[in-house]
Amino acid sequence: MEYSRITNIKDPLFKQMHQLMQEVFPPEEVLEFDLWKEPLEDPGIRVFVAVHEGKVVGATEYRYYEDFNVAMTDFTIIGHAGLGIGPFLANNRLEDLRELAAANGKQLTGMFAEIYDPYRVEHYEFGGVKPMDPYVRREVLSHLGYKRLDFPYVHPSWNNDGEAVTGLDLCFLPMNGEINELEIDIIVKFLKRYYTVLPNKPESWYAMIEDLEAKEKVGLLYF
Repeated sequence: MEYSRITNIKDPLFKQMHQLMQEVFPPEEVLEFDLWKEPLEDPGIRVFVAVHEGKVVGATEYRYYEDFNVAMTDFTIIGHAGLGIGPFLANNRLEDLRELAAANGKQLTGMFAEIYDPYRVEHYEFGGVKPMDPYVRREVLSHLGYKRLDFPYVHPSWNNDGEAVTGLDLCFLPMNGEINELEIDIIVKFLKRYYTVLPNKPESWYAMIEDLEAKEKVGLLYF
């Protein structure tokens, strides 16, 4: 299996990846094909695909923030069961992020991720691929060391229509030992930076940020 980076919308592997996204994610979570041009060309956004026998069978997008020294996993797609795609993507992603942090003169602090809560959202089929099932994914993230941030999470729809997307948790994977809470400053700065690309945010998102800014720390809970 190959771990191949995509940096151009004309890359034939991107067409395969975008189709895979449409198969496994709900429509509001998939950015339109043409709107991927700038993100793919952005050096700070890293999009990699797992290529098996010439076919895209998995993908991951993530980014590293030098000033925060944290990463964000935008998505992970496993297109088929039984190929070891999940560990392949996770291991290569972590190695890449550690190299980026080292080049920044630091050791990676941690990584954010969003995950659907299957107890609140049960109707997403995720292309019928069992490793993408929310119950399975939460267990995998838990085993990797992720914890759920203890606040009601909402994010703007990637359709940029001002709609709120709920039914997810924001999680964090600490890299430097066991911690049970996270500073508000890093959470708020991250969320504001991450969603700068979406100007049409719902009022509930701003309310969430306001509530967070009134606190000092947020607990990290097991799933």
